[in-house]
Amino acid sequence: MKKTLSLAITALILGSSLFSAAQAQKVAVVDVQAVVAKSAQVQALKKEQQTKMQELDKWLKTAQTDVQKQQTNEGKEKLLKKYNNEFAKKKEAIAKEYQTKLKEIDKSITGTIETQAKLKGYDMVVSKSVVVFGGDDITAEVQKAVK
Repeated sequence: MKKTLSLAITALILGSSLFSAAQAQKVAVVDVQAVVAKSAQVQALKKEQQTKMQELDKWLKTAQTDVQKQQTNEGKEKLLKKYNNEFAKKKEAIAKEYQTKLKEIDKSITGTIETQAKLKGYDMVVSKSVVVFGGDDITAEVQKAVK
């Protein structure tokens, strides 16, 4: 009986200290989509991507004109195959570069969120999209800090 009572008291003390520790945490929320949308880096990347896609479209129209100029079907097929391969390589290179730059921007934004949260003394930051209630919204501060 004494042993059971001692275990119960220990469990109660341990549970209450865990509960206190959980309540002592400061939690912030950030609207990540809003931060990304306002980011100058993201805007520049979108503009760069749009320009590259326009250049690729222009190149594709030139390639189509070259194919149409061919006199024989064999010549058209050979040139078409060549241009299709080039187009696939160019498109893949553009997509790969875009993904690489996007990852760098994501890493930068995540770092900025972490820095802002630490400056304000927060123990945890959660995306605003998954929070129903609670947490201090630091979206505006993060947006100001993100480049």
